[in-house]
Amino acid sequence: MTARRSGLLVIGLLLLALVLLAVGASIGSTGFEGLLAARHDAVALQILLDIRLPRTLGAWLAGALLGLAGAVAQGLFRNPLADPYLLGSASGASLAMALALVLLGVSPFATAWLVRVGLTGAAFAGAVGGVLLTLLLANSVQHTLRLLLAGVIVGVVLGAAKDLVTLGAPDILSAMQGFNLGSTSFVGWTACALMGGVWLLCIAVAWALGHVLDGLTLGEATAQSLGLPLPRMRAVLILVLALATGTAVAQTGMIAFVGLAAPHLARSLVKTTHSRLIVLSSLAGGVLLMAADILARWLLAPQELPVGVLTAVLGGSYLLWRMHKRGGGLL
Repeated sequence: MTARRSGLLVIGLLLLALVLLAVGASIGSTGFEGLLAARHDAVALQILLDIRLPRTLGAWLAGALLGLAGAVAQGLFRNPLADPYLLGSASGASLAMALALVLLGVSPFATAWLVRVGLTGAAFAGAVGGVLLTLLLANSVQHTLRLLLAGVIVGVVLGAAKDLVTLGAPDILSAMQGFNLGSTSFVGWTACALMGGVWLLCIAVAWALGHVLDGLTLGEATAQSLGLPLPRMRAVLILVLALATGTAVAQTGMIAFVGLAAPHLARSLVKTTHSRLIVLSSLAGGVLLMAADILARWLLAPQELPVGVLTAVLGGSYLLWRMHKRGGGLL
C-alpha cells in the first residue's frame, strides 16, 4: 500500500511540475501576451525558448537538488532541522563569491582565470570547500555530533570572513545581496544541463544508499550490528550532499527553506523508506521552487521579487503550520 501510494505521489508531483513548467514558460514581464505572440514573432519565440523555459526548468532542478540534499542531511544526522547548508556549504559559497567579485573588479591578473572559471564555479568551489573544511575540522565522518559542531563553527568563521571582505569592498554589496537572496534569472540551458546531470548522479547514489539511512534511524550501534560499513557510506552520502548543494547554490544563490521544508512535506504525505523519501523530497523541492519562482515573476510584474524571500515565507509558514498542527513538533 505504501509503495503504491509513493508511486502515485511521484506521478502526481511530476504532472504538477509539467503544469508549472507550462505556466512558468507563459509568465514574463509582458504577461501571457508574449506566449501568444511567440507563434508569429521570432523575438517572442526566442524569449520563450532561451529565457523562460530554461529559467523555469532550472528552478525545478535547483529545488530538486536542494530537496534531495535536505532529505539526505536529515536522515544522515537524524535531525528534522538539518538542511543542505548545515556543513558549511552556504558560508563557503558566500565567501568564495565575495572574493571572486572583489578580484574580478580589482585585480587584472585574477580576471583571466575568473572569466574561465566564472562566478558560478567560484561559488561551487566555495560550497564544496566549506564542507571539506568541516570534515577536516571534525577529523572524522563517524561522529555525528562532532560533524554538526564543526559545521556550525565553519559557518560562523567563513561567514565572518565574508563580512570582512564586503566591508573592505562595499561596491560588491549589491551583487552579494542578490546572491544571498537567491535568483533564477540567469539560469540558461547550460546550467540546466549541468544541474540535470548532477541530479541524476546524486539521486541514483542516494537512492542506492537509502538503506543506510534506514539503519541510522535505529541508532548507529544497531546500524553497525546489521553489517553496514558506516564510515565509508556516510562519507559517500556527505559527498552527495555537498555536490547537490554546491551545484544548486552555484547556479541560483542562497535559496532558503526548500531543502528544509521539502522532506517534511514528503513525510507528511506518506511514511516510507528513505530511498522513496529521497525521491519524493527531491520532486517536492523542485515543485516548491518552481512555484515560488513563478510567484516571484507574477506578483509584482513587470518587477520581480527575490525568489529566496518567497521560499522563506512559504517554507517557513508551512513549517510553522505543521508545528502548530502537531503541538510544537515537526515529526
